[in-house]
Amino acid sequence: MLSRFDDYPIHQTPEPLATPASSDKDVYERYWFNGYSTAGDLYFGIGTALYPHLGIRDCGISLLVDGVQHAFHASCRAKGDPADQVVGPFRLEILEPMRSCRVVLDDNETGVACDLTYEGRTGNVEEPRHHWGGAIRRSMDTTRFTQMGRWTGWIQFDGHRIEFDPATTRGTKDRSWGIRPLDGGDRRGAPAPPDRSSLFFLWAPLNFDDLCVHYQLFEDSLGRPLSSVGALMPTYDALDDLPGIEDPAARHMRAHEHRLQFDAGSRLAHSADLSFTAVDDGSRHEFHLERIFTFRMKGIGYNHPEWGHGAWKGELAMASEKWDVDTVDDQAFENQHCQHLMRATLGDRVGIGVLEQLCIGPYKPYGFEGFVGRSG
Repeated sequence: MLSRFDDYPIHQTPEPLATPASSDKDVYERYWFNGYSTAGDLYFGIGTALYPHLGIRDCGISLLVDGVQHAFHASCRAKGDPADQVVGPFRLEILEPMRSCRVVLDDNETGVACDLTYEGRTGNVEEPRHHWGGAIRRSMDTTRFTQMGRWTGWIQFDGHRIEFDPATTRGTKDRSWGIRPLDGGDRRGAPAPPDRSSLFFLWAPLNFDDLCVHYQLFEDSLGRPLSSVGALMPTYDALDDLPGIEDPAARHMRAHEHRLQFDAGSRLAHSADLSFTAVDDGSRHEFHLERIFTFRMKGIGYNHPEWGHGAWKGELAMASEKWDVDTVDDQAFENQHCQHLMRATLGDRVGIGVLEQLCIGPYKPYGFEGFVGRSG
């Protein structure tokens, strides 16, 4: 199928751009955002993706405020130009590539709606291509870039409307593509051995007034690094001040370290000391994080038992739900993937951001055994 992008000299294969190079059914294209107040009293997440070989688009919007997490889910048949990112009443508009986006959810039967504009505060950071999976087949083969930003607009949930001021609402844009396990996975073949089923993942995008921190780490069950990326990124007050797609003034990092403290009987971190070392001069940078509250990623489809990514729900399906965060079962698999809103300190700087964690399977450095429970 031809699309508008086929008129540009950007092809990587002899196929039209709408045709992925891989025939793997788990091919995907995803946009993901979070946003939070600098006061630390609310958080929202947004995700939308196209699965070209499944013929599906889906999306999710979730807001945590006053101890309740609200979630909107939608899924539809993918058709038309891949750049028309519409799922029923939901749409994502790229206003200026690598700089700003708009997310709109028109009035619909669930009562959830929004009109939000994201603008970058920093340049974009490319995360290295990442592979993960068993010895027979890689179940993940992805590339991602990340940018820190600010939000303007509003969200309506449960009859309440919340307005966002860009001076006090910060967040992150995460754009990824490639191959990634989707709803249910491929159950053919022998199951992966236990040491190949483990995943330890930390991701910490942090917003301070004059700089941002980007920290990402994948490790295996023994704590050996599989992939890492980090940067200290200058911030800019206006879109016109951004120095291009990537910022030459960004300082890139290596040698990631972490010391996490967990809730009793749980794998959920309540505080963290993270550090990395600058590539340019060897200086070490350490930042401390203290949890404000925890957002469950199932609110935007991650490991959701009904609204998992890439699930066929029909020509168009929508639903909303909510739950009290105090009633969440921390031992359930669907609640393991989460983002903690964190108060962050870096030297004399005080900021805010998130620590995303996904730790499943054994992990020796913290004494974790089994699949999701806390042991050791």
